[in-house]
Amino acid sequence: MTMLATPLEAEQPLYFGEDGALFGLYQSAGAPASRAVLLCPPLGQDQIRCHRLYRQLSHALAAEGIAALRFDYYGCGDSAGASIEVDWQRCIADTCAAAAELRLRSQARHLVAFGARLGGSIALAAALQARFEELVLWDPVLDGDDHVGRLDALQAELRVDGGRFSAPRQVADCAGQWCGFEISAGLRGQLAALRPAPAPVPTLVLDSLAAAAPRAWQRLGIDATRVRQLPSPAGWDELGRLETAILSRPLIQAVIAHLREPT
Repeated sequence: MTMLATPLEAEQPLYFGEDGALFGLYQSAGAPASRAVLLCPPLGQDQIRCHRLYRQLSHALAAEGIAALRFDYYGCGDSAGASIEVDWQRCIADTCAAAAELRLRSQARHLVAFGARLGGSIALAAALQARFEELVLWDPVLDGDDHVGRLDALQAELRVDGGRFSAPRQVADCAGQWCGFEISAGLRGQLAALRPAPAPVPTLVLDSLAAAAPRAWQRLGIDATRVRQLPSPAGWDELGRLETAILSRPLIQAVIAHLREPT
């Protein structure tokens, strides 16, 4: 007799954390799960571009019997606060709060964190405090000063882009912004100083950087066997793809295949 697939349960929207300031979407596995995955978002325009992929990954995980939680840091998405209030240490604290919420709802014993770009860097920084057993990091930022420089260059290119604006905008009109998101001098300094320590838990890196992009995965203290190359560059810093959603079936397949491996 052919077994019918169990339909996914609807995502459960929720507010959690101090004063209920954080927003999340919990995807149940439909049954008690031994593992759950916290999906740590990137910041700014990267979060918007990854939104649909994170949702697809959440559903794929649930289909494998793995609960998942997507959430927004304070000052991001549907959580309280404005973008200029985003703070690196608060992002780490929010990640820990989200991990606690996921444990409570899923009753899972083992928690894995997935994060893209700065979301991966935040997961890495929160790993011990949040008690993650494993990290899956997609193009994590390991050199904050270089990353700030790339964002500045992208912002400068955007300011004079004739395809989006009839005339170049004045520097003063978009000062303190990265791709439409207002940022504080404090966050800028925190990101510039970012130099993650080696990963304190087992870590898999998913690499979709352009061929010419610098890589420093060895800083995480992992060897080449813990890096998976994805077939198509994500184009994080490409102005022409700034409003284009990043969709990657190979990435979802890589995450699912990895989590199927015996622990």
